Amino acid sequence: MQTAEIRQRWLDFFAARGHTVVPSASLVSDDPSLLFTVAGMVPFVPYLTGVVPAPYPRATSVQKCIRTNDIEEVGKTPRHGTFFQMNGNFSFGDYFKEGAITAAWELLTTSEAEGGYGFDPDDLWVTVYEDDDEAREIWKRVAGLPDERIQGLGKDTNYWHTGQPGPAGPCSEIFFDRGPEYGIDGGPATDDDRYVEIWNLVFMQYLIADVKSKTDFTIVKELPKKNIDTGMGLERVAFIKQGVDNMYEIDQVRPVLDEAARLSGRRYGADHEDDVRMRVIADHVRSSLMLMSDGVTPSNEGRGYILRRLLRRSIRAMRLLGVEGPTFRELFAASRDAMKAAYPEVATSYTQIEQLALGEEATFLRTLTAGTAILDTAVAKTKADGAERLAGDTAFLLHDTYGFPIELTLEMAEEAGLAVDRQAFDTLMADQRSRAKADAKSKKKVLADLSVYSDFRAKGETVFTGYTDLVTDSSVLGILVDGRPVAAASAGQTAEVILAETSLYAESGGQAPDQGRIVGDGFELQVLDVQKPVKGLISHTVRVTTGEVGVGVPATSIVDEDYRRGATQAHSGTHLVHAALRQVLGPTAHQSGSFNKAGYLRLDYGWNQALSAETRSEIEEVANGAVRENLEVLTREMPIDEAKALGAMALFGEKYGDVVRVVDIGGPWSRELCAGTHVARSAEIGMINIVGESSVGASNRRVESLVGRDAFARFAAERALVQELTGTLKTRPELLVDRVGELVANLKAAEKKIQAFESKALNDRVPDLASKAERVGEMLLVTEAVGKLGSGDELRSLATAVRARLGDAASVVALVGEVGGKPLAIAATSPAARDAGANAGAIAKAMAGALGGGGGGKPDLAQGGGTDLGAIPTALAAARTAAGA
Repeated sequence: MQTAEIRQRWLDFFAARGHTVVPSASLVSDDPSLLFTVAGMVPFVPYLTGVVPAPYPRATSVQKCIRTNDIEEVGKTPRHGTFFQMNGNFSFGDYFKEGAITAAWELLTTSEAEGGYGFDPDDLWVTVYEDDDEAREIWKRVAGLPDERIQGLGKDTNYWHTGQPGPAGPCSEIFFDRGPEYGIDGGPATDDDRYVEIWNLVFMQYLIADVKSKTDFTIVKELPKKNIDTGMGLERVAFIKQGVDNMYEIDQVRPVLDEAARLSGRRYGADHEDDVRMRVIADHVRSSLMLMSDGVTPSNEGRGYILRRLLRRSIRAMRLLGVEGPTFRELFAASRDAMKAAYPEVATSYTQIEQLALGEEATFLRTLTAGTAILDTAVAKTKADGAERLAGDTAFLLHDTYGFPIELTLEMAEEAGLAVDRQAFDTLMADQRSRAKADAKSKKKVLADLSVYSDFRAKGETVFTGYTDLVTDSSVLGILVDGRPVAAASAGQTAEVILAETSLYAESGGQAPDQGRIVGDGFELQVLDVQKPVKGLISHTVRVTTGEVGVGVPATSIVDEDYRRGATQAHSGTHLVHAALRQVLGPTAHQSGSFNKAGYLRLDYGWNQALSAETRSEIEEVANGAVRENLEVLTREMPIDEAKALGAMALFGEKYGDVVRVVDIGGPWSRELCAGTHVARSAEIGMINIVGESSVGASNRRVESLVGRDAFARFAAERALVQELTGTLKTRPELLVDRVGELVANLKAAEKKIQAFESKALNDRVPDLASKAERVGEMLLVTEAVGKLGSGDELRSLATAVRARLGDAASVVALVGEVGGKPLAIAATSPAARDAGANAGAIAKAMAGALGGGGGGKPDLAQGGGTDLGAIPTALAAARTAAGA
């Protein structure tokens, strides 16, 4: 039975029993605490917890999921995959244990000819929570299972909760017995691979509190409305029904594995290590394909880092199979063909997906060779030194310079029999992040625990009036201070305020939130942020500037008109720049992300090379041409299928509901799905000034623009600068470039002359310094302070020139100079001196220590520095001691 058929039978079965079929949510989770959708129930959590009223009493889905916490097990066990699909059926206060158990048993054991999965009841085992006698009795009655095939287990395996106070309950799991050839007798309680868990039924029936651990919590009471959440692993059922040994050999995964075998010339099944590598490739390529189809792009942070790690593990696994060239074109095509029947979007978005994958592969292949050489050298040195751990700074260098994920370094070091100083690496990474974020603002505030919004959301969705109105009368539904509901907030406090209606736009779709005020009788609130903490609810973070605001009082939201005008200009400008990019570069220049606020926009798009100045100007001219044409901006709401039929662009990786808002600018030339705010006609944008274009990763570029008044201000500033320069240089604007070029050429010529004079002056000092050499035993020693110099290179040249002047004699030259206001020390040794035991690295280190710093280097030439200019005589004395004088 093919995987797509297993999927469809599930949906058909539960649809026929009154369940609403819900399409899979994106792998990018809406839950701010999760990077990805990690379980089938994640999209339904607001309904299961009661934060948002469920729009249906019953639902079913086949949800895409990603988990990477056990990535090291991929390929080694029959069931660990980073991407997997979870079949789920859910009841929100409708049926409970008996309904869930009855449906599960019926679908599993009904014959294939009658639409079921056709499992032999004798192959199925069940576990229940050890105190859940009700579930045990239902299983005996409904399935006729004997007591010995219903095993009671503890809270650690058969009790579900989120780890936070809230709903919880026992669960019951269904296992398939693969037979005695796969392991020992004894049922699922043995935790043996012979018994494969295929379905988990969670019975949410209690409210818990005082949650200390998985097993330590307090049951407060039974829930008034009990819920059902079940999940069946699609890949696990597929490998059982297809008669293969693991999930990597099912029809949706095996084609990639076979392609890896073909490209490498290795036979799957011939060698265990090779088999693991092929399974890793098959899993990781499929996972990467699905992540990129949901808009994730490779990067060094968050979701992008996970994707990059999967891609780079795949590349390295292919290299271990003997393939050093690119393979992603073939591997990703194989995965696309295997997955497109279930997920058509992988085919429709494939141009962008392939571009991202090939760009990442090319980048990593270029750095892998260099990075591997660095690692191999470090491993050899570590072993030669008798150490067992690779230095943390080596791991950091590989990560920071060569793009090696730390996990890749850990794996390669382990293969060489070494550990890695992870603590030192983590410290260096933390230092780097601290530096990078020193000037960055943190997110305006972290929204309160989502459960506190349930009462507000239960009163209905917040009505957004801001498309047509900048001022809206409403009432205060709720107030939160420090994440807790309060009756009122007074002057000076920061709070979250929930209104029944609002004209203030909440941050979404790449558009920053509105600025404005909320006013009422005796109070005024400055709006700091507007967000959507849960679906359908808008929360305003405010500072109470005057008076006191209370729950239930009338309140009026007022949008800052000037800010909104700028925001609409920027968002409509984003659409024009996107359309211009596609017109100039072609349809593959597809938007992959954006951000806009009053006066500014940035847009990320798929492209693998920098734009020339001419191309950038052309894109800017096309966008501004659309502004000058004063095109009509039309917004409409319609079903998403109708919108796509009209050619509306669903942006790569964006999430949409069943009903969408379509924004046309000039008809089909720019037609996108968008919930943002826009101008009425394109001339209102005023002006678009592209001020930057840069790389944001392999096959991704970013264009930045100023819009409207900010764009004009930049042009005006540049005009003033040109006027000042032409006045200073006494030339006309059209001759300014030539005049500046002439001055630069003159400056370079002057610098060459100065450099020649300095070099001569430096060389003139060599004989004098060499004449000051004193003989210490069999060695000539020069230790001198040379005063201020222009650079470290000058000091280094001086030291090596003095060493050369002393000829073949055993000589040590130790000089200290002042460079940039700080002391710098250089030590140089001749071959004969090194044969006698002199070491420039040790001498430089000794001098640097005296100067209050650090240093070292090679035995023939080394340097160090410090901060204490007054310690130069001490540093020279330290050099004499280190040289053996």
